[in-house]
Amino acid sequence: MPQAIATTAEGTRDGGESAAAGGAAGPAGTGGTGTGQAQGSDFAPLLRTVKGQGLLERRTGWYAVGIAVDLVALGAVITGMFHLGNTWWTLLLALPLAVFWSRIAFVGHDAGHAQITGNRRTGRAIGLVHANLLLGMNEAWWNDKHARHHANPNHIDKDPDVGVGALVWTQKQAAQREGFARWLTRNQARLFFPMLLLEGIALKVSGFQYLRQQPARERALSALLLVAHLGLYATLLLTVLSPGKAVVFALVHHALFGLHLGMAFAPNHKGMEMPDPDGDRWGHLRRQVLTSRNVRGGILIDWFLGGLNYQIEHHLFPSMPRPHLRLAQPMVRAHCRALGMPYAETGLIESYRQALRHMHEVGEPLR
Repeated sequence: MPQAIATTAEGTRDGGESAAAGGAAGPAGTGGTGTGQAQGSDFAPLLRTVKGQGLLERRTGWYAVGIAVDLVALGAVITGMFHLGNTWWTLLLALPLAVFWSRIAFVGHDAGHAQITGNRRTGRAIGLVHANLLLGMNEAWWNDKHARHHANPNHIDKDPDVGVGALVWTQKQAAQREGFARWLTRNQARLFFPMLLLEGIALKVSGFQYLRQQPARERALSALLLVAHLGLYATLLLTVLSPGKAVVFALVHHALFGLHLGMAFAPNHKGMEMPDPDGDRWGHLRRQVLTSRNVRGGILIDWFLGGLNYQIEHHLFPSMPRPHLRLAQPMVRAHCRALGMPYAETGLIESYRQALRHMHEVGEPLR
């Protein structure tokens, strides 16, 4: 389901409040927009204000420069690997390579949301190159999963990010764990960051597994690019390093990559409100604001987290270009204050503390 997020995100510019509210609902039957008077009265004025400021207009030039810088930096790291050659010192370059892989991932994320360009073919091409070819991560898998998350964030039955997996997010989920999974849940808060070291490899595995769900033509293209990535990556490492050093480099690189991505995504929703599956459906404003957390910081935090530190604004306006999120923040905060709606914002370390506290509390009954 390529460009699932992009398809629905287009409505933010063209279809008024209802379409904007469904900007990441995706076509997978997971959501839509939440209807009724509450959504219209709460969200529509904010949408008009943001559109009036031109904050939903794309910044293609900004992205073009950013992509060029990222690719040059990536090329510089690879050049450095060739200069250092077959030595353990080359392992030091696994860190900058992981950092700039995360930059590539952030661009792929934004392409999936149609933030970069209004042309769907171009947007998908950017996503395929950045995700499948450069990272070895299936963009169709990511878009499908991420669209369902955006449609119903922190909804235990509809958001795949809070489904039962290696980690669990409610005490009801925890109560059903047995054996090793039960031990894992008891200790999930202290194991969270170590487990992120496996995420870089897990993303690749999930992407290959998703190929079976894609239509034949899409599957062929996705598989070709994923295999091409593996071939190019292996060729690079084995050209520069001995097989043993190459394996170590790959493991360290993917561990750091997974850790960086996890550190960017972990503060966004963990420990925030979770809608009652049996309760009333929340309107778009409430559904996105109450389940999301912003992270304060300046240019460095914005860069390190890829703009995802403006998570509330991103969820309200998923197709808003990344550089506009910080400009929309004062409007969103003021709107929430006028409505008496909580607006969660904290520092980076505190955001991790809150997320870990939630995971610790979920496992509490098992200890």
